[in-house]
Amino acid sequence: MSHQLMKSMAVTGGMTLVSRISGLVRDMIFARMIGAGAGVAADAFYVAFRIPNFLRRIFGEGAFSQAFIPIFSEYRARDDLARTREFVSHVTGILSITLVIVTAIGTLAAPLVVLILAPGYLANLTKYHLTVQMLRIMFPYLLFISLVSMASGILNTFGRFAIPAFTPVLLNLSMIAAALWLAPHMAQPVIALAVGVFIAGILQLLFQLPALKQLHLLPRPQISLKDEGVRRMFKLMLPGVFSVSVAQINLLINTILASFLVTGSVSWLYYSDRLMEFPLGIFGVALATVILPNLSQKHAQKSAAEFSHTLDWALRIAFTVSIPATVGLILLGKPLLITLFQRGAFKAHDVDMAFASLIAFAIGLTPFILIKILAPGFYARQQMRYPVRVGMIAIGVDIIISLSLIYFLKHVALALSTSLAAFVNAGLLFYGLRKEQVYVPLPGWIKFLMKIIFSSIIMGLILWFMPETSLVWLHASTLQRVSHLAFWLIIGMLVYITVMFTLGVRPHAFMLKQVDQTKEVSGNE
Repeated sequence: MSHQLMKSMAVTGGMTLVSRISGLVRDMIFARMIGAGAGVAADAFYVAFRIPNFLRRIFGEGAFSQAFIPIFSEYRARDDLARTREFVSHVTGILSITLVIVTAIGTLAAPLVVLILAPGYLANLTKYHLTVQMLRIMFPYLLFISLVSMASGILNTFGRFAIPAFTPVLLNLSMIAAALWLAPHMAQPVIALAVGVFIAGILQLLFQLPALKQLHLLPRPQISLKDEGVRRMFKLMLPGVFSVSVAQINLLINTILASFLVTGSVSWLYYSDRLMEFPLGIFGVALATVILPNLSQKHAQKSAAEFSHTLDWALRIAFTVSIPATVGLILLGKPLLITLFQRGAFKAHDVDMAFASLIAFAIGLTPFILIKILAPGFYARQQMRYPVRVGMIAIGVDIIISLSLIYFLKHVALALSTSLAAFVNAGLLFYGLRKEQVYVPLPGWIKFLMKIIFSSIIMGLILWFMPETSLVWLHASTLQRVSHLAFWLIIGMLVYITVMFTLGVRPHAFMLKQVDQTKEVSGNE
C-alpha cells in the first residue's frame, strides 16, 4: 500500500507539474498580452474568471467531490457494479439539472454578480462592462468542469490518477491557443481568453468520457431523490460548501476589497497567487487527491490505526516540501516574477507590486498544504460540521485582518490576511483531529521538524548571497534569466537535500508504515 500511494502521488504530482508548467506558459502569454497595471483588461478578465472558478470549487472539486468520493467508495466496496452505476447516474442527473439552473441564472444576472463581487468597478464603466461580457461567456464552463470533477472523483477512487491530473492541461492549451490565434482577430483581444475557457470546458469533459466507459461507469443521467446514497451525499455537501471553500471565499472577499484599490491590484494578487499555487498544486493537491480515497477506504474498513498513519505520512511529506518551498519563494520570488512575466505590458512596477504580495502569500504556503491534508481527515469520515465551524472562523479572521491592514498595506494586506487565516484554519483542524484521537502522531516529529527547518535555513543562506541583483535580472535576456534561475533553483534543492541527508533523513522516512490491524490507535503507539 505504501508503494502504491507513493506511485499514485508521483503520477498525480507529475501530471500536475505538467499542468502547472503549461499554466505558467499561459500566464506568461497573458502578462505580455494584457499586463497588470497598464489597463483594465487584466483586472476585468481575472475577476470574470474567478467567479465561475469559485463556483467550480464548490460544485466540482470542492464540496461535491468531498461528499461524493466517501459515499462512492462505499458503493464500490460492496462490489455491486449495477448499483454503483445507478448511483452515478442519479448523481449525474441531479447535478446536471442543478448546474444548468445555476449557469442560466449566473449568465442572466452577470451584471448583478459583478456589481456584488467587484463593486469598485462601477467607478470605471469600461472595466465593469468588459467584466460582465466575459463572465457571460465563461459561466457555462461551470457546467462542464463540475461534471469533469465528478468523473475525476470516480477515476481517482479506482486508482486512475493520471487522466484527472492531466485534464487541467487542456484548459491551459485552449486558452493559449485563444490568446495566440483568436485574440489578434478580435476588437477586444481579451475576450478571446473567455472563449478559450468555454471551449476548454467541453474538451475536458470529452477527454474523460472514454476512461469512464472503460470502467463501465459512463453515466446515463436520471433524476431520483429516492436514492439513499444521493440523499446522504447532498446532506454532506451542503455544509461542505463552507468548509472546503474557505480559501476561495477568502479570495472572493479579497477581490471585492481589491476592486476599490488602484487598477492592477487584482492582477498583482493573481500573478503572485499563481506562483504560490505552483508548489501548492503539485504537492498539496496531489496529496489531497491521493489520500481522500485511501482514507475513505480505511474508514469503511474501520481501520483507525491505518487512517492515522496515512495522515502522518502525508503530513511528513507536506512539511518536508512546504518549508523549503516557502524560503525559496521569498528569496527567489522577484527573479521568478521577472523571468516569467516581466515583458510586454507587464512592467517593472508590476513585478515589485506582485512580489510584495507573493511574500505575504508564501508565508501561508505550509498551512495551505496542511489544510488539504487535514480536512480529508474529516471528509473521509463524513463529518462536516467541525470543518464548517472552523471555516467560518477563518473567514472572520480574514475579513478582520483585511479591513484592519488594507489602508496601510493595500493589496498586500489581502494576501497576508489570507495566509494568517490559513494558519487559524489548519491549527483548528489539527486540534480537532487530535482531540478526537483520529490522528495520533508517530514518534520523532520534533527532531524531524528541526532537521527540515535547519536544512531550509542553510539553503536560504546560500540563496541570500546570490550574486545577481534585481537590476541584473531586469536587464538580462530571457535565456539568461531562465538559465540563471534554473541554476539557483537546482543549487537550492541540492543544498537542502544534502543537508537533510547529512542529518540522517533517508528515503524510508517517507514510506507509509504498516501497522498491526488488530491494534487500536492510542497515544502509546
